Formats: sequence, C-alpha cells, structure tokens
Amino acid sequence: MFGSRILRRLAWVCVVAACNARDTFGSPLDDLTQYEDGLSARTSSSDPDWRNGNNDARPIAPDEIIALADVKGPGVITHIWNTYAAIERGNPRLIVLRIYWDGETNPSVECPIGDFFGVGHGMEAAFQSLPVTVNADGHARNCYWRMPFRKSAKITVANEGRSPVPAFYWQVDWIKIPRLGHRTVYFHAQYRQEHPAIMGRNYLIADIVGRGHYVGTVLSVHGRIGHWWGEGDDFFFIDGDEEPTLRGTGSEDYFGDGWGLHKACYPFSGVTWMERGMTTAYRWHVADPVVFKKSLHVEIEHKGVIPNPDGSIKAGFEERPDDFSSVAFWYQTEPHKPFPPLPPAQDRLYVDYSKIIEAEDLVPKAKASSGTVTVEQGGGLSGGAQLVWKPVEANQTLDVPLDVKEGGKHSITFVFSYGPDRGIVQLDLDGKPLGATWDFYSPTTPVKERACDTGELEPGSHTLTFRNIGKHYDSSGYAMGLDGLLLFKEES
Repeated sequence: MFGSRILRRLAWVCVVAACNARDTFGSPLDDLTQYEDGLSARTSSSDPDWRNGNNDARPIAPDEIIALADVKGPGVITHIWNTYAAIERGNPRLIVLRIYWDGETNPSVECPIGDFFGVGHGMEAAFQSLPVTVNADGHARNCYWRMPFRKSAKITVANEGRSPVPAFYWQVDWIKIPRLGHRTVYFHAQYRQEHPAIMGRNYLIADIVGRGHYVGTVLSVHGRIGHWWGEGDDFFFIDGDEEPTLRGTGSEDYFGDGWGLHKACYPFSGVTWMERGMTTAYRWHVADPVVFKKSLHVEIEHKGVIPNPDGSIKAGFEERPDDFSSVAFWYQTEPHKPFPPLPPAQDRLYVDYSKIIEAEDLVPKAKASSGTVTVEQGGGLSGGAQLVWKPVEANQTLDVPLDVKEGGKHSITFVFSYGPDRGIVQLDLDGKPLGATWDFYSPTTPVKERACDTGELEPGSHTLTFRNIGKHYDSSGYAMGLDGLLLFKEES
C-alpha cells in the first residue's frame, strides 16, 4: 500500500544512516523503483497570477492568522518549507505554527516557528539534520517529518507579535493517496516553557495520553546564573510507571554529546545555538523511538553548578532557576490530549525588545576620530534606519554614550549591518577591551545580532568605543553599520 511505503521510506533512510550497513539493509532508494499509487500536490504562496506575476509572498498583520494549507485526504504531507521577512526582534518566537488533522478543534502541532524548526530563544541559525534542515543563515526552514491524515489537514501561521510580517513565503508538499493503513498514527508537536524553571520539580517536556511513539525533543536553556546548567538527567515514564522506565545520565548525554554540549549538528542529534548563555539542542528518536501503549511522561532535571556570591562553586549538582523551553515531537492515535494555552507572545522572550536603543538616535552624541557618522536607511529594527560610520583608514575610533540605570552584571546585544564596504572592529568599554572583535564584511547586506558580557557596571554614564583595526581583503572600505543595541542586566 502506498501509505505504508512512503512512511517506510523514511525509516529506511534512518536505519541505513544509523547503522551504516548498506549491504545488510539495502539502499534507502530501493522504494523509488516501485510505482506509487498516489497524486503529488502542493499548496504555496505562489502568485495567483503566476503566468504574469511574481508576488509570491503574503503579509501577516499583528494578530492575523493565515492558512498555508487546507486540503482533503487521505494523504501524507512530505515537506514543509517557509521563509519570511520580519522586522520585530525575536520573531521566530512570535510567529506560531499550528496543524489540525481531520477537522479537530485542538491543534496537534502548536509551536513558535523557530523552535519547531530546531532553533530556540527567538534566534535564527542554519543547521542540517535528518528530518529538519535550515538554510540561508537561519531564514529558510525545511521539515521532512511525514504527516499522514485521513480526512483533512489544515496548517496555519499566526503573527502574535506587535509588528507586521511584510512577506511570508511557503510551500507544503503532500501526496494524495487512496487510503491509509489502520495502524497509521498522527504527527504531533507541542511547545512548553518555564521562565524560570520551577524549583522543587523537574521540567516537564511531554505529558501524552494515547498510543504511539515519541520521536524527538528540542530543548532550549537560557542560563540565569552562569556556569554549567546541564547535570540534570532525563526521565521517560511509560504507560503509568511510577519509577522512570528510561533513566538518563546527564543532559548532554541525552543529546548524544559528552563532557558538556558542543555546537555541531548531526542526523539525529546536535546543538544549533550556543551563544550568550543560551543553548538549543535537539535529539531525534527516529532510529530509537520511545514506544508507549497508554501514556508517556517525559521530564528532565534542571540541575547543575551553583556559584557562591564571590564566584566560587557552592555545589555541582543542585537545582538552578534557568529558563527552560522545549518542543516534544511524537506520533499517536487520535484524539490527543488538548494542549494547555501557549504562554503570551512577549513572555516567550527573555527581554523586552521595545526597549532597544536605536542607533540612529545616538548619531548626535557620537564622536569619531575621523570619517563621517550619518543616519542611513536600512537595517532590521523599527524605522529601518541605522548609524553608519565611514572612516577612510584603519585605527580610527567611534565613541557612543551608554547610560546604565541599575548597577550589576550586564550583557549588550548589538544589531549590526554587514556589507561589501565594512571593516573589522574591536569593541572597548570605558577604555578597556571587551574581547569582542567582529569582521562586518559580507558580499550581501544581512543584519545580524552580536553580543558580549560587560561584567559589573556602575550606574551612570559609560562610553562604548568601536575601534577600526582593519578590513577584509575583499572589502571596499572600513565602514560600520549599527542598527541598535540592548543593554540587559543579568540575574544575580
């Protein structure tokens, strides 16, 4: 039957990739020699006037929901792709993907779009794994999870942010088939978060009622107190077991790593983000699904190193108040247990991006040793303007003021624009290097975030110095484009 064959093909790929035993298991391409009794189909944002137009995107206003697909079955979704242009910072946490099977009112998939595609924290990054691949510096998202349905499939995207999404592009590929086998199960994905993790109990990843198998976890952790957060073990309670049926040995061990987590991506596990005290790791249980007949409860400890106020280590295995968020992926029979409401959109972010300092507002106060400092259009924050400094040679400086309202440890997130005329910049604070050196050359003109820790800062006025120390050999100049910055006080 077609339905079982198309689902089996992904399993063949997984088995061969996991076992590296081609002679034993055959080729994952074998099924391509068999005739498929189905009809290929696609829904997309293609211009309705496709013969004459190229308007292949749709805008999404704040609080608006658009449908990417609304199709009749039986069928199997084989590929979901999307990319979009958005102004609001943290937008991958503010745009929500929902999928409904067979006319259900409670979605079987409900996740911020970034987390569903393997990168948390409202950030964007490119990576490759077996069922999920993200390209274009994190902007082009691909999902290859097989998603069968009997009667209908509806996929929606909601803009829960404060600003419009000017252009959203998508393609949903699926195959209409005569029927599905009676053992076919439905795809599910659910987002959860605790900001911070609740002390006195483990962090809950999944609480599932039904019959099926668990196929993946995306876990994002934002450290609030520095040091290593990942000594916690994972626990799977299958079919009501009082003691964990599956017991782990450490957070990094669950994600297939060892001696801490390392930024690298593989077919079944990896780390997509590890910057600024934020980590996102994924584990796909494709070759080793967790099977359950009645229920599955998945949790992980939020334990690790606890520092003393003087920086020394108090303990190496105690509960920590870090920010945890996750996506659980599984297949099960219908109906599923309804999901609790998603946290409010802005509560999914760690900072209020509305408090960002627009760099163009700093131009009147900026002091350059040479070159021009002007406001130019372009950039990714509100208003689309930025500060552009154009020194004509290396070893020049640009000073901008930084006002600190509350003393303590801080970090600064910068939003820089890259380009073919950009230089290499060293960052100083109050005359002391922060250890941050950035090369802003790019043949294109992307906008990217960069961050660094400042350490302890006293309340009052401080000075940020951008020191031009050279340029890439392909760059045509020494310029720097600053779109904005956000000062963030770390938790004590």
